[in-house]
Amino acid sequence: MSDARRVRRSWSDARKREIVAASLEPGASVSVIARRYDVNTNLLFIWRRLYRDGLLAEPGAGLPSLLPITITGEQAEKPSSVASDAGRVEIELPRGYRIRVDAGIDGKALRCILDALERR
Repeated sequence: MSDARRVRRSWSDARKREIVAASLEPGASVSVIARRYDVNTNLLFIWRRLYRDGLLAEPGAGLPSLLPITITGEQAEKPSSVASDAGRVEIELPRGYRIRVDAGIDGKALRCILDALERR
């Protein structure tokens, strides 16, 4: 029996993000990506969860960012503005920012706004 010990590798956050990004590409197989980068598949799933929860993402890294949202049944007591609020979405960010967005907003513009707030 060999006395060789298994050495644990250390992965930088940048490298983890690179591997996660590859696994998030359309049509990508997590197991294939894990083999390509010589990473345990279960570890890659952990990294993906960390990324999804915002614990691995680097602001402005260009990767899709998922934010927690809360949908409430509350309605504002503004009868005169009901028609103008149709199609409006309110986004509350973890640091206390609140954004109200009309349905017609350009997705790229919204991404720029969210990225700017995330870097603060």
